[in-house]
This record gives sequence, C-alpha cells and structure tokens, in this order.
Amino acid sequence: MTSSIRIGLIGDYQSTSETHRATDSALRHAAARLGLPLDVTWLPTASLDPLPNGILDTYDALWCAPGSPYQSMSGALNAIRWAREHELPFLGTCAGFQHMVIEYARHVLLISDAQHAEYGITTGPLVVTPLSCSLAGHTLEIRVDPESRAGHIYQQRQIQEHYYCTFGLDRAYQALLHDAGLRVVGLDQDGDARIVELPEHQFFMGTLFVPQCRSTMELPHPLIVAYLDAAARVHASRPRNDTPLSG
Repeated sequence: MTSSIRIGLIGDYQSTSETHRATDSALRHAAARLGLPLDVTWLPTASLDPLPNGILDTYDALWCAPGSPYQSMSGALNAIRWAREHELPFLGTCAGFQHMVIEYARHVLLISDAQHAEYGITTGPLVVTPLSCSLAGHTLEIRVDPESRAGHIYQQRQIQEHYYCTFGLDRAYQALLHDAGLRVVGLDQDGDARIVELPEHQFFMGTLFVPQCRSTMELPHPLIVAYLDAAARVHASRPRNDTPLSG
C-alpha cells in the first residue's frame, strides 16, 4: 500500500489543546505500529454545516475529537451520521462520545430535539448532562464487556483510562440507546456508560475517556491501532485512482 490512509478529524483545532495534540500524536503512533502512511486533516465543524456534497467521500475513517462546545454542533452531528450510515470507521472520544449519543438519539431513537447541556439549550430533552462529579484529570477504572469489540481489542475486563470531561450520557437514556443498538459495553463503578459501540458496524465506537492521551510511540493505544486498522481495510478496498488531499 503506497497511498496514505486518509483520516478526517471532526473538531475545531487549537494548537494549545493538549487533547488535540495528543490526537495527532496517537494517530502517528498507531500508523508507525502498523507501518502505514497517514494523511490527517482537521475538519472544522462549521465547514460541515450544511454537509457539502462529497466532502467526506475520500476519507477512510472519521474521528470526532474533544473540544466542545463546537463552533457548530450540527456540523459535528452531520459528519457522525454520515459515518454511521455509510459504514465508515468512526471513533468519538470525550466530546465525540457525547455527540455520537446525541446523533443516535435524534436519528435512531427519533428524539429530534435531543440536546447537550453544555450548549446552554434549556428546551428539549437533555441526553448529555453535567456529571455529578467532574472526571477531568482523573484516571479511573472501567468494566468492559469481554464479548464486545472493545473487549476483544483490550483483551481485559478491567481497564483504567484518563478523562478530561465534565459531561456524559444522562442515565435516563442509557438503556434506551443500548436497546436501540448503540450498545453500552464499558461501565464505570457506578454503572454509567463509558464506552459505546455499534456491533454490526465495521468500527463505530465512542469513549467518554481520552485514549489518545495514554498513547506513546512505544505503546500505541490498542483502540487507536484497531481504529486505524479498520481505516486501512477501507482504504485497501478503494480504487487506486484516488488523488491526494490538500491541507
């Protein structure tokens, strides 16, 4: 494989953001482990609302990065929905997790006005709400369903991961999402959702924690290696007349 794997990062990039720098670095770690050339482009959320025709077609995978509130919540949701409906590998971390559950609630559960409390909207059901205790800066234990994709990747039932967030999936919607197909496969000690995935999708996963911040060149994070491997499979299935992306 000579052409680069194309990753689109959904988010409003800030060079001062620790999680944004870690996202770029973690992708490089995984690419080095897999021996893959990589082309990474940040996609500002405002550029995705409305979603320009064909803008996502050349990417091999999408990742919704931390950093909410986004400049355009609708732009982030548009791209997440596109990845879900087009079977494109997708990873959402921290705010990415929060927005993927909003997208699923709106378009699968048909809660059309599902909202995220961080945006200050007081009308409509709040599917993402403030955590009772902020997780920002904490490394905590998570129980992983061993039969899930996440469980197969980790090969552990108990993991520890680092958080930056103060918002999460409201417990009132957790079972609804799970029963509708967005499976809750990672739980904290109180039974709150920390990892979600679509089992029938080739790779569609969200983590409330930020795995990229634990990745190193020597020890790439296994979730990110698995995500990039799924992107490589998509890339390998494409016609070889792709033209390089700019930017």
